[in-house]
Amino acid sequence: MERKALASDLVNDLLNTLNPLLFAQALGFNPDEWQSKVLTSSSKRIILNCARQTGKSTVTAIMALHRALYFPKSLILLISPSLRQSSELFRMVTGFLNTSDERPQLLEDNKLSCTLLNKSRIVSLPSKEATIRGFSGASLIIEDEASRVLDDLYVAIRPMLSVSGGKLILMSTPFGKRGHFFEEWDKGQGWEKIQVKATECVRITPEFLEEERTSLGDWWWRQEYNCEFVEATDSVFNYDLILKSLSDDITPLFEDEDINELIPKQISK
Repeated sequence: MERKALASDLVNDLLNTLNPLLFAQALGFNPDEWQSKVLTSSSKRIILNCARQTGKSTVTAIMALHRALYFPKSLILLISPSLRQSSELFRMVTGFLNTSDERPQLLEDNKLSCTLLNKSRIVSLPSKEATIRGFSGASLIIEDEASRVLDDLYVAIRPMLSVSGGKLILMSTPFGKRGHFFEEWDKGQGWEKIQVKATECVRITPEFLEEERTSLGDWWWRQEYNCEFVEATDSVFNYDLILKSLSDDITPLFEDEDINELIPKQISK
């Protein structure tokens, strides 16, 4: 009987390693169809343009834990605009860790990071470029509230995946037609793009959404719940109008060398 139980455990571990969806179900999580798609995706670049409370943080927290448990020496980074937001996502990861049947032994365990016995690390970080550059070889980077994360930090994290071939996930609600989250969603190549509006989530009622539309106003509601990239309220010209005005058929007034001639030369004292 003990051999059969051991063999069964080994089979379950193997299945969980190969299939994150089975791992999620073993944690007691019943994913939506789009969440199952994310869990089983082989894409290295995923953008989740999802409304609030649709479950994007939950599914990515499970992905982070799965990677740490079944792929030794993995580095998983959780990045958000603020330390509070990063710690919330990290707390969700450790929450799933604590509910597992056999909680793995930790070499390090604090409010912002943990290290498993297999040397995998999960680290939560605020949106500061200076704190990010010390890390390298990440297996998984999850950027939460990506529409609010500064572009220079996004530029700083991408090289961390160059050697490891790790996965990058951007998740957020829109915040205007600006920044790397919008640019990657709008024109980015090689991304798996998933959109989940609040109206597509069975846990959010139409009555609540109508109440929110009345309270927040159309501009906020369309972004927070309908996943639309709406023009910033302080924009003089809208994004689409500017794009339509651009043309390769028009000769520029100045070539690069002409512009250099217009720049005043520094006069030494």
